[in-house]
Amino acid sequence: MSSLLTPIFALLLQDESLGWLQRIGLGLKHPDLSKFLVIGALLFIIGVAGVLTRRNIIVIFMSIELILNAANLNFIAFSRYLHDTGSPSAVAGQVFTVFIIVVAAAEAAIGLGIVIALYRNKETIWADEIDLLKW
Repeated sequence: MSSLLTPIFALLLQDESLGWLQRIGLGLKHPDLSKFLVIGALLFIIGVAGVLTRRNIIVIFMSIELILNAANLNFIAFSRYLHDTGSPSAVAGQVFTVFIIVVAAAEAAIGLGIVIALYRNKETIWADEIDLLKW
């Protein structure tokens, strides 16, 4: 097993102009597009899992907010990437993000109003027990 790990450690510890620890630090200071996309994908997956598995309406709304924030992160990451490449449409991602924030704020206000009204009528916030729209 150690004979397999030796080349890997040799690649990590080879003497270059920057050491491996300095390269990691430089990568954290100046992240590239892929790091933002991975974080956005993780946020999106957590949000979808929360929407599909939870029964509490408030947690479902919070999961929807995570999904919208994942989209915001991707828009801003692509906006930064396009800005670095010199594209004239670099501001479009930031504009979309502002619209998503406005929609998320409206969704939170209306959703909270609906949750309060449902709690007053049914005295529950569990999605399984709300059947007001059933015939």
